[in-house]
Amino acid sequence: MPFARASHITPRVMPVRRLPHILALLALPTLWGCGQSAPEGPPPPSNASIAAIKDDGGAPQVPLARAIDALFDADSVGRTEALVIMKRGSVIAERYGKGITAKTRLPGWSMGQCVTALMIGQLVSDGRLRLNESAPVPAWQRPGDPRGVITLKQLLQMRSGLRHAENPEVGDGEERIESDRVRMLFLDGRDDMAAYAEAQPLEAPAGRVFENSSATPVILSDLAARVLAPDPDPTRRRQAVNDYLRNRVLAPIGMNSMQVGYDPAGTMIGAAMVHADARDWAKLGEFLRHSGSVKGAQILPRRWIQFMLAPSPRNEGYGAGVWLNRAPPGGDARLYPNILPSSLFACTGEYGQYVIGSPAQLLTVVRLGESDAAQQRVLHRRLGELLTLFPGGQP
Repeated sequence: MPFARASHITPRVMPVRRLPHILALLALPTLWGCGQSAPEGPPPPSNASIAAIKDDGGAPQVPLARAIDALFDADSVGRTEALVIMKRGSVIAERYGKGITAKTRLPGWSMGQCVTALMIGQLVSDGRLRLNESAPVPAWQRPGDPRGVITLKQLLQMRSGLRHAENPEVGDGEERIESDRVRMLFLDGRDDMAAYAEAQPLEAPAGRVFENSSATPVILSDLAARVLAPDPDPTRRRQAVNDYLRNRVLAPIGMNSMQVGYDPAGTMIGAAMVHADARDWAKLGEFLRHSGSVKGAQILPRRWIQFMLAPSPRNEGYGAGVWLNRAPPGGDARLYPNILPSSLFACTGEYGQYVIGSPAQLLTVVRLGESDAAQQRVLHRRLGELLTLFPGGQP
């Protein structure tokens, strides 16, 4: 008999402290039935983002898909053209904007600084440049020139002391285009960018002050051309650097889509004009994450990558061509100190370009696109939120 059988069941006593919560939950359907709408949860992720995820990499899939959608919200973050997430060396998520494919070469802007630093590292490894010696810029070697003490290391760590104004000055409510970056790339310095960058005087003693500078990677590119092609002919300079970069750096890493630009003097524009498809940009992050090796083969000396990822003496948040996840005293933190692991690093470029490597999470994340200043702030926050979804994201 069913009632007799039920009488043997000992009723479960509900803890008193939970009773008000349960009563409130029981009341909700009644309230909704009386014409009140249920509270709305977050919208479901788009089919595009669900399809982009090949493997969640340990992150919760639905929040991950929503985080990807957030990075393709044009109103908030601008135009995202490519997003690639790699975990343990494999692409686990990949999404592209309209008209963009996995084979589309996209600009990295200042992420080219990182590529330039790799090329310089190979030249140092070959014994053709010396890290702690005076940078062999002929104009600086004249007797009495104070720039003659600037070392290659100081250039790489953005503490040369040269007067390089990176950003346009602001005055009377309008931006002026008086920055050295703009003048070098587009105006009076464009025909011989290295000559323009190297002609600037010191504004601080060499090694004493950090200043991010697009002119500095151009000087480094000129030094590479001088040792690879002593002949000043622009065509021979361009060919020598292109061959060396491709054979000793790009091809061994597998970055076969990468193309670099040169100015009319045959100097690689290592500060800006570097294009590659999104997967090749991701290989750059993986290469740094693996300390200069590819599938166990050491392409660049491990100690060089360690140098690139070590804090500059004048800015803890910068290494050599790479931004680090540290908060400089009194300075701007470019990444996510105290939010994500301290080992995290990034190559970054104007308009919202990112190659982020997180060794503690076994991750590399690439975002390429175009964002204005306000959108870049939102983009930065949302990339951080995406990274926190993956295991190992604690600082």
